[in-house]
Amino acid sequence: MSNKTAMASEIKDIALAGLGKQRIEWAEGDMPVLKMIRERFEKEKPFKGMRVSVCAHVTSETANLAKALVAGGADCVLIASNPLSTQDDVAASLVKDHGMSVFAIKGEDIPTYHRHVNIALDHKPHLIIDDGSDLIATLLQERQSQVSEILGSTEETTTGITRLRAMEKDGALKFPAIAVNDAQTKHMFDNRYGTGQSTLDGIVRATNRLVAGRTLVVLGYGWCGKGCAKGAHGMGASVIVCEVDPVKAIEAVMDGFRVMPIEEAAKVGDIFVTVTGNRHVIDGPHFENMKNGAIICNSGHFDLELNLVALNKLAKSKKEVRPMMEEFELKNGNRIYVLAEGRLVNLSCAEGHPASVMDMSFANQALALEYLVKHQGKLEHKVLTLPAEVDQEIAALKLKSMGVKIDVLTKEMTDYMNSWKSGT
Repeated sequence: MSNKTAMASEIKDIALAGLGKQRIEWAEGDMPVLKMIRERFEKEKPFKGMRVSVCAHVTSETANLAKALVAGGADCVLIASNPLSTQDDVAASLVKDHGMSVFAIKGEDIPTYHRHVNIALDHKPHLIIDDGSDLIATLLQERQSQVSEILGSTEETTTGITRLRAMEKDGALKFPAIAVNDAQTKHMFDNRYGTGQSTLDGIVRATNRLVAGRTLVVLGYGWCGKGCAKGAHGMGASVIVCEVDPVKAIEAVMDGFRVMPIEEAAKVGDIFVTVTGNRHVIDGPHFENMKNGAIICNSGHFDLELNLVALNKLAKSKKEVRPMMEEFELKNGNRIYVLAEGRLVNLSCAEGHPASVMDMSFANQALALEYLVKHQGKLEHKVLTLPAEVDQEIAALKLKSMGVKIDVLTKEMTDYMNSWKSGT
């Protein structure tokens, strides 16, 4: 049951705010780059008079991003980007301790989620932070009258960027959208190290099964897949990679992993993790071929990576055997276990990415919004990437916070790199 507050929020229980406050403060201690940006925003107020709608995983790290935007003068509304990723205590603290409008309840049903999407758009935003592009897709399909008010949007995920590029291709994108996930200080760290650690964390918490000695199948060898494969290998698993891209497949081979089609991997895998951003990469025939006791989870944005409709048709019964873990007994007698209803296992069964890596991701989000404001009216209505100098600035701030120093080019080196006349 949700509590409604004076600032029109829907959360699980305001009494959870105390624990949420502690978690937000703990995360802040490992997010020094975002803290520096927040302190600058507090002085400069780049978002004064701006309404911002944020659709993101409501976690302690996201709370610190929201605090930075509000410090910069933004009028924010925050909704969950996934029905199972909300940390209810964090949502409560944002409402009670920071006076924010939050519409997020862990376990909210799909109609409630869609209602919250519309509430975020009712806020009449000038700027949008999206995680999966549901806000933008709804806006473009159902609220064309608001499009002219949008200065731009930012997108956190690979899945969302895929949708944005499809919008651009169809001529539907009517404002600039910054692909935050394409920033090096986002995908090379958040996707690889964050997803790699938090996905394995979610699997272990949900199952309490030993990873060492088991065969773990990773579907997709993008940055998220690389992180999952490396993490599983480090824990002693035998890792198989399934890919459709020959370049990524050969990279997986050269990284020391077995590569094969899912049709073959389905027969030998003990644990399956999808991170493709595509639809039904584990399908009905794959479920039928899996071993008794196979564990299946998804760490891509949407649950449709698993064809759960097909799995339900194959099952003669199903039951919850542990929190966030369902057992499907198939007609052939085998039992298959699905974690977190096929939704993001790292956020549903664990706490998502560590704060230190989200520090860079959310620094990108904050600076991307500032970039949209500074360049309003001058940017193409396309999917854009942040300038390289912003990436460099974030990386430099992160190194400084870690006490790491690097070399600086001498004038001689710079002159050489800028000249084509000097050779061997």
